[in-house]
Amino acid sequence: MRDRRLYLAVAACAVVVHLGALWNQFALDDVTIVVVNPLVQSLSGVWRAFAAPYWPANLGGLVFRPLPVATYALDWQLHSPAWFHAVNLLWHAGVAVSVAALARRWTSAPAALAAGLIFAVHPVHVEAVASVIGRAELMATVGTCLAVYAAVVLDSIAWSAAFLVVGLLSKENAAVAPALIVWAWVLGLAGPSRQRMVRYGVSWIAIAIAYLAVRWMVLRPYEGFQNLAAQFLGQGPVAIRLTAIGAFVDVTRLLFVPLHLQADYSPVERVTITTPLDPRFVLGLLCVAVWAALLVLAWRHGRRVEAYGLGWIAIGYLPVANLLFPHGVLVAERLLYLPSAGLALAVGTALDRIPRRAWAIVVTVLVGAGAVRSALRVPVWRNNGALALSMIADAPRSYRSWDYLGWELLWAGKNERALESFRRAGQIYRADARVYLAAAHMAYVLKRVPLADSLLVRADSACPQCPGAYRNQANAARMRGDTAAAEFLLRHVQPVPR
Repeated sequence: MRDRRLYLAVAACAVVVHLGALWNQFALDDVTIVVVNPLVQSLSGVWRAFAAPYWPANLGGLVFRPLPVATYALDWQLHSPAWFHAVNLLWHAGVAVSVAALARRWTSAPAALAAGLIFAVHPVHVEAVASVIGRAELMATVGTCLAVYAAVVLDSIAWSAAFLVVGLLSKENAAVAPALIVWAWVLGLAGPSRQRMVRYGVSWIAIAIAYLAVRWMVLRPYEGFQNLAAQFLGQGPVAIRLTAIGAFVDVTRLLFVPLHLQADYSPVERVTITTPLDPRFVLGLLCVAVWAALLVLAWRHGRRVEAYGLGWIAIGYLPVANLLFPHGVLVAERLLYLPSAGLALAVGTALDRIPRRAWAIVVTVLVGAGAVRSALRVPVWRNNGALALSMIADAPRSYRSWDYLGWELLWAGKNERALESFRRAGQIYRADARVYLAAAHMAYVLKRVPLADSLLVRADSACPQCPGAYRNQANAARMRGDTAAAEFLLRHVQPVPR
C-alpha cells in the first residue's frame, strides 16, 4: 500500500507539472509528422505505420518508428490537440513511475520517491513531453525501463523481450536495454545463472535480426539520404568526434543545472571543433573525466545503485552522442530523456544517505525548483509562433532560429520580414541550401527577381544536386497559393545524376 501511494505521488507530480501542455497546439515537426501525415489522418494508419518510414518520403524517410505513428492515428480520431498532449502526459507519468519502481527494487521508499520525483520534474524533459512528437522518446524510454525491470527484477526473458520490441519500434535508442541489463549483472544487482544469461543473449540476437530486417525492407528506398548535423558537414571523423566531446559540456549543464533551455543548438550557437587544443574540447573531456571519477568512486565504495545510475547515463546517451556514428543533431534536450533516468536513480539513492531532515529539505528544493522551471517552459511549445519567438530569444546566433522565424512569417503572409529572416539565417550559416531557396521564394513573391536568381545561385553553390529541396520549397509555395513562385523554383531544379 505504501509503495502504491509512492507511485501515485510520482505520477501525479509528472502530470501536474506539465499540465500546461494541454493548451499547446502543434509545433515544428509535429506538423510534418502528425498534422499533414496521411498515415495519421486515417485509422488504417494504425497498421500501415509498420510498413512506412517515420519521416515522409520527401524528407528522406530516414528512420523507422511505427508505434508512435500508430498512436497518433488513434489520437487523430478525436480531432483534439489537447488529447495528443494528454496522452504524452500519461506516457511521461509511466516513465517516472518505472524509474521509481527500479529504484524501489534496490533502495528504500524515500530514495525511490526522490528518484521518481526528480525524473518527473526535470526541466530537460519539457521538449519531449510538451511537443507531440516527443512521444517517441517517452515510449522508447518506457520500453527500455520495463525491459530492464523485467530482466533484473522479474527475471522474465519473455517480458523483457516484449518490452524491448516496444522500445525499438518507438525509437532506435531503446537498443541500449540489453547493455543496461548486462551492466546490472556486472554490478551484482541481479544474478541469473550463466545459462540464463545465454538465453537472454539469444533473445536479443533474434530480436536484433528481425528488427534490422524489417527496418531495412521499409527504409531501403531511402538509402543514401544524408542526415548530418550542420556542424559535421564536410568534416572528417576526427573533427566530428572532437565536436561531439565538446558537446558534453552542454549535456552536463542540461542534466545538472538546466536553467537555460533552448530548442536548437545549430551554428553558430554551436560550431565545429577541429583541434584538441580548443578549450571547448578540453572542457568536454573534463566532464567525461569527472563522470568517470564519480563512477570509480561509487564502484570502490560499494555504492552499486549510484554506479548503475552513472553507467546508465553513459549507456543511454552513447547512441546519440555522435561518437559511434554521426547523425542529424549535435545536441538536443529531448535526447537526454532516456539518459536522465540514470541521473534520477543515482541522485535519489545518494540522497538517501543523508539525515532525514536534510533529505526533506534537499528533495523539496530540487523538486520545487525543477517543477517551477518545467512549468514555465511548457508554454514555449504552445504553437509555432511562440516557439519561433522563444528560439530567437534563447538562441539568437543560431541560423535555424531565424530560419524557423522566417517560415512562421511566411505562413503569416509577412513576406518582407520573412525574406529578411531567411537572409539573416543565410548570413549566419552559408551551407544550408534550403535557407536560400526559402529566401528566393520570398524574393520572387516580392517581384525582386534578380535577388531571387542570385539566391538560387547560392543555393546551387551550397548543394549542387539537391532537387528534393527545390521540390519541397515549390510544394510550400503551392500550398501558399504561389503557383508562379513554385514554377520559378522548379525551373532551376538540377537533374538527378544517373
